[in-house]
Amino acid sequence: MRFLKLLLRILGWLLTPLVAWAASFIGASIGAVIARGLKSPTSGMVVTVACGALAGLGTLAVVIHYLRRSPRLRQALHVTEDAIPDTSEFLAPPPPQEGGHES
Repeated sequence: MRFLKLLLRILGWLLTPLVAWAASFIGASIGAVIARGLKSPTSGMVVTVACGALAGLGTLAVVIHYLRRSPRLRQALHVTEDAIPDTSEFLAPPPPQEGGHES
């Protein structure tokens, strides 16, 4: 059960980079459509990269802002106010099991 909790928590932590990556991909796609009208390939590449970076970083800023304002989401994902994963529960030794035999 402890392993399953850890696995689900790690998947929750990876949700933020996945959302930012998807947003940067969409931003770069929009930038590529905009760059089609430019004559210089270099300018087109700059527009594409800039749109992707702006979309990815903007999405990341929104997600972190939302994490800082939502204690419920922080508790569900087990992250601190700075959106850093809280691993203190898994670094502590497991609690002793009840009903064990005493020697």
